[in-house]
Amino acid sequence: MVDIDAAVGFVVAHGDAVDRARLSRLRTGVPPPPELLDDAEVGQAPDGGWPATLGGGVSSVDATCFRLSELDDLGALGRPAARRALDWLAARQSPDGGWEEDPALADVAPEWARPGDPEAGFHLTANAGFWLTVAGLDARAAGPLDHRVGGAYAGVVHAAAQSLVARLRPDGSWPSFLPAGWLSAAVLHRQEMFHEAARIQVILAERVPELSPGDVAWLAATLRRAGIDGQDWLLGRARRRLAETQRSDGGWESDDGPQFDVHTTLSAIRACR
Repeated sequence: MVDIDAAVGFVVAHGDAVDRARLSRLRTGVPPPPELLDDAEVGQAPDGGWPATLGGGVSSVDATCFRLSELDDLGALGRPAARRALDWLAARQSPDGGWEEDPALADVAPEWARPGDPEAGFHLTANAGFWLTVAGLDARAAGPLDHRVGGAYAGVVHAAAQSLVARLRPDGSWPSFLPAGWLSAAVLHRQEMFHEAARIQVILAERVPELSPGDVAWLAATLRRAGIDGQDWLLGRARRRLAETQRSDGGWESDDGPQFDVHTTLSAIRACR
């Protein structure tokens, strides 16, 4: 079993003030103080997105989705900063229902967000579609509120789902990076495209035993956030993988280096809570 107490201790010992506030919100639901939320939102560009690099001048779809995930842990998706970010994401959608990074980011974008790359475009579509799906009703963005999935972004989310389904292969595999699988499954599940989502989940279940701690935590946290039951068989496999990969200090190793171990550990806690 996952040792949640040890994971909590790791975040307390190694996290910063924002990390500890995320932990507190995940465990107790207590909102953080406004000044800490201000710190978590720092660096937002005037257009509503967040740049790929600190002080950068061009907003990034990938970076904005990452910041929304942090704000979600803090219960801050209804604040003005998140509303502006979600509105920016919605406005960035292409006519085909997908997303791509700005060409100006070609030199700094990681491979999963490279402008003009179809695999990266699929991943960004799944990621942006996921955050517009889960945050739409909470954010109460500008415009008429729609009570369908995605709230004010219902039409945007539906177009994203259609774009993803159109590119799935007959066996349910997807033409992109691994995380695009669980992000797509979450979007399609919320759209009640259960058959398409289930085909993706079967493939993911086969991959769970070889997933890194960061990936399996991200997978499980994503599917839980989309409303998939915690007793789901895929989530059960993911929790077993998390138990196998938890370190003796209570944390989990990040694929992006030790400085992100706390973020991975928070994702694992979110997946298991």
